[in-house]
Amino acid sequence: MPLRWHWGRVGGGWAVLALGLALVLALPILTILGSFLFPAWDVWAHLLSTVMPTYLRNTLLLMLGVGLGVAVIGVGTAWLVTLCQFPGARAFEILLLLPLAFPAYVVAYAYTGLLDSAGPVQSLLRAGLGLELGSYWFPPIRSLGGAIAVMVLVLYPYVYLLARAAFLEQSVCVLEAGRSLGQTPFGCFRRLAVPLARPAIAGGVALALMETLNDFGTVQYFAVDTLTAGIYRTWLGMNEPAAATQLAGLLLLFVIGLMALERQGRSGSTRHTSLRYRHLPRFQLSPRKAALAMIACLLPCLLGFIVPLLMLLAWAFDTAPAMVNAAFWDAAEHSLLLAVIAAGVAVSLALTLAYARRLHPTWLVRGATRSASLGYAVPGLVIAVGVIIPLAAIDTAVDGASRRLFGVSTGLILSGTLIALLFAYVIRFLAIALNAVESALGKVTPQMDFAARSLGRSAGETLWSVHLPIIRPSLLAAALLVFVDVMKELPATLILRPFNFDTLAVLVFAMAGDERLADAAPASLAIMLVGLLPVLLLARALARSRPGTSSGQE
Repeated sequence: MPLRWHWGRVGGGWAVLALGLALVLALPILTILGSFLFPAWDVWAHLLSTVMPTYLRNTLLLMLGVGLGVAVIGVGTAWLVTLCQFPGARAFEILLLLPLAFPAYVVAYAYTGLLDSAGPVQSLLRAGLGLELGSYWFPPIRSLGGAIAVMVLVLYPYVYLLARAAFLEQSVCVLEAGRSLGQTPFGCFRRLAVPLARPAIAGGVALALMETLNDFGTVQYFAVDTLTAGIYRTWLGMNEPAAATQLAGLLLLFVIGLMALERQGRSGSTRHTSLRYRHLPRFQLSPRKAALAMIACLLPCLLGFIVPLLMLLAWAFDTAPAMVNAAFWDAAEHSLLLAVIAAGVAVSLALTLAYARRLHPTWLVRGATRSASLGYAVPGLVIAVGVIIPLAAIDTAVDGASRRLFGVSTGLILSGTLIALLFAYVIRFLAIALNAVESALGKVTPQMDFAARSLGRSAGETLWSVHLPIIRPSLLAAALLVFVDVMKELPATLILRPFNFDTLAVLVFAMAGDERLADAAPASLAIMLVGLLPVLLLARALARSRPGTSSGQE
């Protein structure tokens, strides 16, 4: 039973607070979209005649390549480990998720050191075949193709995760019906399992493509001119904020279009299966097919996690004594500080929004909550541009007023400070915390609220004394996820961080830009280790997600 209390009677202030928070959190996105109301035609003419065709072409090709790659690898491996019997299938359920621990730019740096002309692969090739540098062709890693390959290896777990969850939830009856009609395992996969899982697959591909648009470190290092790289170069390299804002608006339109396509893919594709769940039958593969299945699952794990990890470990073994220095510990301290504060603020705001929606499930509060969670789909670079413009305007207005009234300059109060950076982090990752908090609150029966109210508790007191003790584990999980994402975030940090305030991600990026890939290994490994814990927790939760597993009715 929903909690439909009158605004003026019970916790009406929560609804007002939620609407105010949603408006503030939507400010950067509204700023970017509002730039289209004042189009800089001279800027657009210059962009269209110079770099825009290249930006658009590379962005579209990158999205196409990554989308196809993650769909093939993610769906195929999810089907194999869920419904096929072959040696190592249980282990691959976890191993296939491990690439999520790496940011794409770290994997890009590792493969550059491995495959570049001075790397061990080409060095061994020249030594073994007696070749000289420049006398042979080798696929260039610093290219659009290289960027696609790296992002596919890092991002396919998004599709794997959602596709496997969908396969786990499918009814055995459908698969048995397909087998009784003479379908092979591949026929069941192609004609039954994939169509039923299409909404989940579409969601996974959409998430991977949103992360592709958000990526900056990989495309910048590989010199691939995409819209994301163009925004950074235009803003900081060319000092053209108007042009950068216009490019950010165009990239935001890409994201909005992607979200609309994903929502359309989910709508109209609801298919119902039997509500009785039994143990999923695993197709027994022949020895040859079992070997192929092992190879198909091993390659993504090997290339997406093990090879980059071994490369980083080899570098770190040589460079850690010198590079784990004061700069490293300062960057680690800054990263931890930002991640802890951002996680705490994001979870607090998520709890406020989710509780306001619980108290007042009106269309206005629901819409405000949904709009506040849009930031996760928006690239960090776009959010950074959207944050710095209004905050800089506020700083300018305050400074001007202070000069007129008191003859004192206030300087930068918001922009160029940690406030701006934390604001961007919260907007970017609030959706992660909000999903976890809403799910946890949804499991708390409304009767507990009514009981607390009957004992004279206010809405705030009910949240503090009744809900928080129940949902504390979910709040901690949400904080952990935000913590890890903040540790890995690069583009927003590069633009908004204060001067001489480096994080581990910025430290890695700066060293890679100076071609000090080996020196960047210790910081890269630190980021990876932080990201590994939630991946393992996620793998454990997914293994238990099959309905009926706890009841023994499979």
